[in-house]
Amino acid sequence: MDLEHLSPGDVVFAASHIYNDGGIPEVPMDALLAKAGTRGVIIETGHLEEAPHRKVYLVRFEDEELNLGPPTGCWPEELQTAKN
Repeated sequence: MDLEHLSPGDVVFAASHIYNDGGIPEVPMDALLAKAGTRGVIIETGHLEEAPHRKVYLVRFEDEELNLGPPTGCWPEELQTAKN
């Protein structure tokens, strides 16, 4: 899927369950951040120093009460533009 046209403020959905890989220090390691199909909003796009050729998306996913969670770094294959 091509997400290149997306920018901050655009809505995306988790393509699969997304867990904390240690990138969010205030959240326990391996905690579920977003279930597959969870709606989120892109707050930033960029690249990591370790993978300058790959785009990364900073997304805040909604919880059950529709509150936005912590900014979560996601690779393109973890996101989709439509809820399945």
